[in-house]
Amino acid sequence: MGSGKINNEEFEDVILKKTGIKRSEVYCGPSFGIDVSIVNLPDGLAMAMTSDPLTLIPSLGLQESAWLSVHLMANDMATTGFAPMYAQMVLNLPISLTEKDFSTYWDFIHQYCQSIGVSITGGHTGRIQGQNSTIAGGGTMVLIAPAQSILLSRYARQDDFIIVTKECAISSTAILAMSFPETVKNKAGIESYNVACKSFYQTSSLAEALIARKVANGVIRAMHDVTEGGILGAVYEMAIASGNGVEIDNSAIPISQTVRDICDLFSIDPRFSIGAGSMVMAVDKTMATGLVETLSNHGIQASIIGKFTPRENGYKLIDDEKSSEITYYPTDPYWHAFFIAQQKGWK
Repeated sequence: MGSGKINNEEFEDVILKKTGIKRSEVYCGPSFGIDVSIVNLPDGLAMAMTSDPLTLIPSLGLQESAWLSVHLMANDMATTGFAPMYAQMVLNLPISLTEKDFSTYWDFIHQYCQSIGVSITGGHTGRIQGQNSTIAGGGTMVLIAPAQSILLSRYARQDDFIIVTKECAISSTAILAMSFPETVKNKAGIESYNVACKSFYQTSSLAEALIARKVANGVIRAMHDVTEGGILGAVYEMAIASGNGVEIDNSAIPISQTVRDICDLFSIDPRFSIGAGSMVMAVDKTMATGLVETLSNHGIQASIIGKFTPRENGYKLIDDEKSSEITYYPTDPYWHAFFIAQQKGWK
């Protein structure tokens, strides 16, 4: 098994066959391409939950690691159309982390949760001998909302237009630039380095999800967070989850020159690389252009990149009027690129 999430085959063979007791109130349990789980509660309410690793990357910084720890979970929660409310945090810290650094890291966790209205309700904290990973444990976020109002990526419909916010590979290019600053400055240029670093704090998609839900309630069908597998991976997952096919215009996928420069340096295809901060939205085709304009008015770049189609049409990428099948990669190229750069001694 390589780095990153397990592939869908392992997920289905190992996880889905053994999920404990079946309870009738579980409306949406573990599912491919769906960011949250849903448990129905009394009085028409439901509880949405998501879990993710907590980031601790010394080369990136304590503040930046805390930002990712909070906002990568919040991005998943945002796909429901609601903001997270509660969080449980499990910290497995390296013994090399000083008390001062731990205090700094946790202070930022607290600040970022507070800023988006999240109460930290519990968890576990400890130090682990031999823990040298960039993952410092895991967290779970929870929200409670009217059951009928919670969105899931499987609600996308045939003929819905697909909107993606911001651009490809925001988080992967930002993290690579910040982790290997000397190499990126020397090989991709100082301007690309500066722009990539500046984009780091665009890796939250909570704001656009809440704006879209508020202004397009009833016409925004579903959302899916862009993480491992990038924008094309997220679109593919959303199509599988919703039982649709998909058709994507390759030329419409937003990729800036900075992203191209850094992804070329690390031999990454930005369309398939971790893109936290971008959100894929399935929208009624009659309202898609209006939503793009609304998001733009709020300072959020958004692009229509394709549409959902009948499942039998497959998963198509259109490039210069030529159609090909979208490839789904079980392992994100970011992981390989990061560790290869470390092995090369890139600074």
